[in-house]
Amino acid sequence: MTSDDLSVIWPAPAKLNLMLRIVGRRPDGYHLLQTVFQLLDYGDELRFAVREDGEVRRAGAVPGVPPETDLVVRAARLLQRETGCPLGADIALRKRIPTGGGLGGGSSDAATTLLALNRLWALGLDPAQLAALGLRLGADVPVFVSGRSAWSEGVGEVLTPIDLPEAWYAVVRPPCAVSTAAVFSDPELTRNSPVTTISTFFAGSRENDCLAVVRRRYPPVAAALDWLGRFGVARLTGTGSCVFAEFQREAEARAVVAALPAGHEGFAARGIDRSPVLALAGL
Repeated sequence: MTSDDLSVIWPAPAKLNLMLRIVGRRPDGYHLLQTVFQLLDYGDELRFAVREDGEVRRAGAVPGVPPETDLVVRAARLLQRETGCPLGADIALRKRIPTGGGLGGGSSDAATTLLALNRLWALGLDPAQLAALGLRLGADVPVFVSGRSAWSEGVGEVLTPIDLPEAWYAVVRPPCAVSTAAVFSDPELTRNSPVTTISTFFAGSRENDCLAVVRRRYPPVAAALDWLGRFGVARLTGTGSCVFAEFQREAEARAVVAALPAGHEGFAARGIDRSPVLALAGL
């Protein structure tokens, strides 16, 4: 492997859930959702070097994530198995998306891995085939494979690309981790919201059915929502722990992030409707 092999940066954008409704439950226990995914111009970065020996290796450590459970490694090995590809890869990951914040970092990394190696290994799978593989890794992976901001239904795999108004976001991560499993198993979680529509969302309906449970179970998230609410309408992305507010101008979002309380992380990002990884993937 030479240094030039890792010269190309493959982006893995973060996402926000601009709304989240739980409209039912499947017999297998999975919740049926309606949500809107907004991609951001902020995310992780991956680099790949093709190996001839079939080995998949992660270059460097990701704190708290052993290689065998890393979605990047799992995505590469799944793609190998399903296509019979004899090639391997060295994969370097630069993490910028906070882990466990509801911003889709692991899912986006897995999607970028599928898209990148499909091209670098010359496999020729189409986006629908890659999305089907991605769904086996996680419900949010298909939206990152599609590379479009989208209206999403089912468990997250039924996607309708949409164009969202241009906006900037101040994203805040409070000093705590939220367990998605704990939120979805909470007996007080709303699981029977009425089915809504895209037009209703664009008319201003932005509810998150997980908000009340997360507020009650995680006081630091509640405090972050209250603090951010001083500057705009504060919302929860997914099950959290990250919260966000939307602004029309970049300067407004950056001013909020600059004023963050001690112990909180955050960043300002612009919403995008098309992922930059698509161009690299030839899509």
